[in-house]
Amino acid sequence: MITVPRLEEITPGNVDAAIGLSVRADQQHLVAPVVKSLAEAYAYGDLAWPRLIVDEGRPVGFVMAFFDIDFAADGRGADLRSGLWRLNIAAGEQGRGYGRFAVRAVGAEIRRRGGTRLTTTWHPGADGPEDFYLGLGFRPTGETSGDQRVGELALD
Repeated sequence: MITVPRLEEITPGNVDAAIGLSVRADQQHLVAPVVKSLAEAYAYGDLAWPRLIVDEGRPVGFVMAFFDIDFAADGRGADLRSGLWRLNIAAGEQGRGYGRFAVRAVGAEIRRRGGTRLTTTWHPGADGPEDFYLGLGFRPTGETSGDQRVGELALD
């Protein structure tokens, strides 16, 4: 039987499960831990959309999206973007399609809110997730955010 993962809002009942998720040791320098993401979600309020990825009742990952953040250098709202802020798939759950599921779910939520593109960033290099994002159709914009590459996916 094929199961379909789902996203759950972070609640008092599942926050410990979310915080307990950890990527592989060799990936920890690539993505912030869930506890930092939840602190940022609290600080950014409605701009952040943190969700637990659950399959057959067990937590398998964490995803956090952002909505309508101004990327314009002048801060005048000329370049509002929505996208993927964090993606943490538990070490023992990687390679099972949960990351693809999460990216598609974020894209669906952006479309539901009227958006047409999904923005994300990633660390370039052999140990980073660039091949994953490019394989999903993301295209580098030529921009960087700190030491990360910025990419976008058209939501047709």
